[in-house]
Amino acid sequence: MNIFNFARKKEATPPIKESPRKLISSVVRQAEYQTRKDIADWQSAVNEAKGTYSKRQTRLQRIYENALTDALLSSQMGLRIDKTQSTPFHVVGTDGKPNEDAERLLADNLLFDSLSEAIIGSKMFGHSLVEFSFQDGKMSASVLPRAHVYPAEGIFYPDLLSNQEVRYREAAEYGKWYVEFGSRSADDLGLLNGVVPHVLMKRFAQSCWSELCEVYGIPPMVIKTNTQDPEMVARIKEMFAGQGSNSKFLTDTTEEVEWATGVATNGDVFRNLISLCNSEISMSVCGAILGQDTVNGNRSKEESSSRLLDSIVSADQRYVEANFNHAVLPALAAIGYLPQGLRLSFAKEVDLSNLWDMTAQALPYYEVNPQWIKDTFGIDVTGTKQQQQALAHNPQADFFA
Repeated sequence: MNIFNFARKKEATPPIKESPRKLISSVVRQAEYQTRKDIADWQSAVNEAKGTYSKRQTRLQRIYENALTDALLSSQMGLRIDKTQSTPFHVVGTDGKPNEDAERLLADNLLFDSLSEAIIGSKMFGHSLVEFSFQDGKMSASVLPRAHVYPAEGIFYPDLLSNQEVRYREAAEYGKWYVEFGSRSADDLGLLNGVVPHVLMKRFAQSCWSELCEVYGIPPMVIKTNTQDPEMVARIKEMFAGQGSNSKFLTDTTEEVEWATGVATNGDVFRNLISLCNSEISMSVCGAILGQDTVNGNRSKEESSSRLLDSIVSADQRYVEANFNHAVLPALAAIGYLPQGLRLSFAKEVDLSNLWDMTAQALPYYEVNPQWIKDTFGIDVTGTKQQQQALAHNPQADFFA
């Protein structure tokens, strides 16, 4: 018997009909713009920091830290902090007399520099939580990582991968070993929140400009040859490999060598965007554009910009004074590191030129302490009569002329 008689006859497979509609072909491909993605990440981090769906500022503070890699932003912030730290300060006791021991303790251990940076930093980042530590006879202050802190509810997260939290305002050490500066509002995210978009756009423009230079900076060479001839192709590759300064090529009569035409733009669109972002960053941090515009800059513009910066620095100094007197000095006194009742104040800046004019006009009519003249102007006065007579004939004498 033929075994194939038992085999079932296979049914014929029906033909596959064509799909009436292809959805995949209707998809419109779009480029994913990096700037749009970065801005979206920042906006999402802002919503998270405001407590919309989370009680963390981790992502936003990470974005702030990344933005500080911008050279202009970091230099402008450092300018404000340095101006405050370089200003002399005085600490007085309850009797109104200077306490030189307290001044030395704050200056020698770099406590003043660390705390003033943390206080001004609370304006930039929105908040600063500082922890004091005493070791080997020295007091130090460290800013706890802002990504671990949620100031709106006073929460500190030791581990960002865990939900474990510490309510630091409820701790016995709060107000002594822990002090905080800045706003407790969830809506106050610091000055950097308005600067980040400009840093992101500037970084994108720099990247595009760099790519433009890489692709079109040197026009590519084009050689037309017979690509079916292996020997010609190998020779052309060797010529390209040896291309450089003062290069020479030997071509066949059937080969053509030419340089491709580069793009018409030289990057002005990127330069203008970077310039705009730089201006916005400077305006946000320092209130003016300082020393950047070398084409349209002038002395009067720089002087007015410098005065605007001075007014911002004066506000920073008042802010530092208030935080020292209401938080820092009471905390250090509670620890026992400094006496009770101390107050800190910055020395007022004096225009020596105007002060000398006033002194010169007063000398013919009033007795001026020679020691004060020495301390103020650095002039070692040994006699007064002859100088007073000279100034009487010319009261407008300018010492700095």
